[in-house]
Amino acid sequence: MVTLSTRLTRLLEVKYPVIQAGMAGGATTPELVAAVSEAGALGTLGAAYLTPDALREAIEEIRTLTQRPFAVNLFVPEDFDPSLYDPEEVNAPLSRYREELGIETPERISSYAQPFEDQLTVILEERVPVFSFTFGVPDERQLSALKEAGIVLIGTATTVREGRILEERGVDAIVGQGSEAGGHRGTFVGDFEDALVGTMALVPQLADSLSVPVVAAGGIMDGRGLAAALVLGAQGAQMGTAFLPCPESGIHPKYKEAVLEAESEETALTRSFSGKPARGIRNRFMEEMERMEVPAYPVQNAYTKDIRAAAAKEDRIELMSLWAGQAARLARAVPASEVVESLAREAVRLLPEKGL
Repeated sequence: MVTLSTRLTRLLEVKYPVIQAGMAGGATTPELVAAVSEAGALGTLGAAYLTPDALREAIEEIRTLTQRPFAVNLFVPEDFDPSLYDPEEVNAPLSRYREELGIETPERISSYAQPFEDQLTVILEERVPVFSFTFGVPDERQLSALKEAGIVLIGTATTVREGRILEERGVDAIVGQGSEAGGHRGTFVGDFEDALVGTMALVPQLADSLSVPVVAAGGIMDGRGLAAALVLGAQGAQMGTAFLPCPESGIHPKYKEAVLEAESEETALTRSFSGKPARGIRNRFMEEMERMEVPAYPVQNAYTKDIRAAAAKEDRIELMSLWAGQAARLARAVPASEVVESLAREAVRLLPEKGL
């Protein structure tokens, strides 16, 4: 039997030290989350864009599919003021894409982000086993309520400084997000450009500086990556891009094809889609909008939502956000359970010792 026991597996009560990343926007269907958890890793529902009611429904659906631990991931809200941006100026560079797609410019944006406090209430009421978060740290009251409910807390750090802050706030484990990682950057202290530390450099620094388990994230796609992360001092790995092409993933079929066909140099960081730096596969929207000034997250994210949705309906991947990490070309279109089981087998074969 394949075994990979670490502090992380014992904390999460899972078989393998692997977390499927909480990718918001539809990728992490209840089916994907449950399949990963059933295979012995920790499935994560990326729920940042879900309404509280939709979040509750998704949690209930996951529980009909698995009795094993799973996580819910949310974005910690940041201060923003939409009144600082003129809607006409924000919409001006977007008009060409709406015209192409045959959609009208929205008269007004009624909501920029889901109510974080209400989402947390659902997590508390549902007693979700694990809560992970990024973009910052919940406040003391929120953290205390989560801890009192017996929920395991996992935060995201892109630097040692951020890792220390999370540990001081009582987080149970910390994901070290390397610059290779796909999706949004989790930096919450300083400029994101100063926090683009590679996974191989970041993980051992975090492991040497913190007492809580460190989880490596960024560029890890198979057993080789998991084994390397463990050797570097991590207690496990978080993987997102590796699960995107799985049949249980909810992303667009053309998006899955783009991940499988991506070359190592074809991803880049951009603020074009959401206003927050995120790594994705280069496409026309990204390249054209890079020349424009865009409002910060979540304002830009709200203004481009209709474009991204319409582009998906029309199979126009050149106008969709195709979040993916630098190792995307290592992805395989296989069931999520096979991703988990094969990487565990490979990691055990490569590691000098089975128990860590």
